[in-house]
Amino acid sequence: MPWVKVAKTADIPDGGIRPFSANGKKIAVAHIGSEFFAIDDVCTHAQCSLGGGTLIDFEVECPCHGSRFDVTTGAVRFLPATVPIEKYNLKVEGEDIFVEI
Repeated sequence: MPWVKVAKTADIPDGGIRPFSANGKKIAVAHIGSEFFAIDDVCTHAQCSLGGGTLIDFEVECPCHGSRFDVTTGAVRFLPATVPIEKYNLKVEGEDIFVEI
């Protein structure tokens, strides 16, 4: 799978999450401390954008119905969602963020 540049580190404030598109795939990138994480941007419950959600520790809360997903694994942490989201490999080179899509 190719590595695709999706953002600059400055595009995502610490404690924030933002939606991006990479090779036609909607992803969300979270910035927590010195780490970045890439997940599917689409909630498995109601197909809302997780990039518009809120980070609570290492979980993103969907803005539509409050489902929560672990940004480190994609696992569901809070209902109503029951299906996990995809987590993607991510690397930072200098100021550039790359996701393996």
